[in-house]
This record gives sequence, C-alpha cells and structure tokens, in this order.
Amino acid sequence: MPISRWAVACVFACQLGTLHAAEASNALRDELVAITQAWVDAIPLGDKAIWQRTLTDDAVLIDEFGRIQHKKDAIASLQVFPAGFAGSIELRQPKAWRYGDTALLQVEEYERETVFGQQLVVRYQALATFVKQHGAWKMAGMEDVTIPTPPPALDVRGLTLGGYAGTYRYAPDRAWTVSVRDGVLGYVTKAGRPFTALEPIARDVFMGTDDERNLLIFRRDAAGHVSELVERRKFNDLHLARETHAG
Repeated sequence: MPISRWAVACVFACQLGTLHAAEASNALRDELVAITQAWVDAIPLGDKAIWQRTLTDDAVLIDEFGRIQHKKDAIASLQVFPAGFAGSIELRQPKAWRYGDTALLQVEEYERETVFGQQLVVRYQALATFVKQHGAWKMAGMEDVTIPTPPPALDVRGLTLGGYAGTYRYAPDRAWTVSVRDGVLGYVTKAGRPFTALEPIARDVFMGTDDERNLLIFRRDAAGHVSELVERRKFNDLHLARETHAG
C-alpha cells in the first residue's frame, strides 16, 4: 500500500477507534421517540407531510418483508387506510444511543389492527438511525423485523397424533424424533435436546412453538402413509425422510 494511503487509513482507523456510543440522554431519547411516534401515526392517515419533514432526503426504509424503499417512493406509497381498516402503533421500551451527530433508537412497535371488526396484534422490533441536520434530528434509516408470537390456537379435529410418530432423517447422522407426550405432538432434534411442541394448523400441517415458528408439513405417499416431514423455514424447505411409519 502506498505510504499516503497507509497514512489516511491509519487516521481513519484512529478516528473510528475514538468513536464510542454513549447512552442518549432521556431528553434525546424522548425526542427521537416523539419523532418516530409521529412518523408511525402518519401511516393510517396517509400524512405525507410528516414523512417529508422527518426523513432525510437519502433515507432508506426496510420493512418486515425485506422490501427496500427510499424517501420519494415511501412517501408516494402513503395512502389513507380504506374503509373497514384501522390501525395504531404504540412504541414500547425505547433505548437510544448517541454517536456525535448520529443516534440509534431501538424500540418495540406494538401494532393493533382492525380489519372489518376483527382485531389483530402484530409486534415488531425496530431500529431507527437518526442524523442531526441543520439543528434538527431526522430519520436516515428504519428497519423492522416481526417478533414471532404465539398465534391463536386452532381446533383441528380428527387428528391421530400417533400416526406422525417416528424418526425423520436429513443426513446420515442427523435425524429428528417425533413423538407424542401428554397428548401433544412434538419433536427432538437430538438426544438430550428439549422437546419442541407442535401446534396443529390443519391435517398434516403444524407450527413449531420455538422462536422461529416454522411450519412443519407431513407428506404422504401414494398409499396414504406419512413418508416425509418438511420444515418450511424462511421460505425454504428442509426435507426429512421418514425411516419408519405405522400401518
């Protein structure tokens, strides 16, 4: 590396080394929360002016589905909720840090939705990046992820849980053991590991009760016997072949 570039790199590294986060003051935290609260309150109202005022011109927004929007497109997408739809977002447990003229806000977004009288609740973890421009804090980035929460239980009748019990293998030394414990279907990924209960969604379709809440789908052969377990994880399928089946 040329000496000039080496010197610049050293200076840059030293600057980064001296940049440490400090927990934001209560006043700054509350200010960032107020900006974010106004920002989310504008969504059901389709209030473009608030987003225009609170976002930097080069802001990047990433929603819970991984969709990326920039300021112009994000503002253009705002529309008043149609009749029959309503919603609100409450910000909970905010934490904020400051790096000079940059600040981070970590907060839970507790969303209540009404869809033609049906009540829904969705929780998100959000991380917002703010920068100070011309004496005012503006949002330069926002990313949301959905917090997996227990869904409403479904009454799926006619299930014979013992029919799913068995060993399901996806590698020579990797197999899940599916069994019924105290009337609950579940699986163990390895001896000594915890038992993960499964919640029925429909015949042959279950949802895991772990943090990821993946779908577990039991596949049947031409004779109607369970022959495979499919774990649908993050839009991909992990296939586990059944070694034995009853009947």
